[in-house]
Amino acid sequence: MKTWNLPVLLCLAVVAALASGVRPVRAAEESSVPVGPVTREQVEAAAPQWVQIQVEAKIDSEVARALATVEPGAEVTVFLGTWCGDSGREVPRFWRALDESGGPLPFEVRYIGVDAEKKQPAELVTGNDIRYVPTFIVRREGREMGRIVEESPNGVEKDLLALLTGREAGLITTREDLQTESPSNPSR
Repeated sequence: MKTWNLPVLLCLAVVAALASGVRPVRAAEESSVPVGPVTREQVEAAAPQWVQIQVEAKIDSEVARALATVEPGAEVTVFLGTWCGDSGREVPRFWRALDESGGPLPFEVRYIGVDAEKKQPAELVTGNDIRYVPTFIVRREGREMGRIVEESPNGVEKDLLALLTGREAGLITTREDLQTESPSNPSR
């Protein structure tokens, strides 16, 4: 009779789990991922390293100040993952721009935490066609004006200002697989 040692058995269990599509998740990782509507403070608590990234972020301060002067009434919804490197780059830069705007913002900001599989919260992910994070969606009067997906090509503060002022519409991204969607004709 062949005996198996514990490391071999653990290795086989991981291989079997991966083959079946199950992603092993550390308990600490799972509990630190806020999913659903969250506040900036909750995101900062779940990803405290983002606060330092925000402090070090280089933004265009003039453009950031212009964010406080846009026409009131827009809503910016930010879908993010605290597990996501792209969110960890773009969201702290966004926070820096908001903080440097110099006044009360004439638009509402909402944050939605997404799980690593981008399946939860299912209703919000599916209903907003979230494929990549971060995704910044700008709406006016309930109509989507445009979105920034994953990486902002000109800096999130510049691309956000362009969507909020109507200088740009539709999709803004560096992702080549999404480039076929027209930036001047939002499909959503």
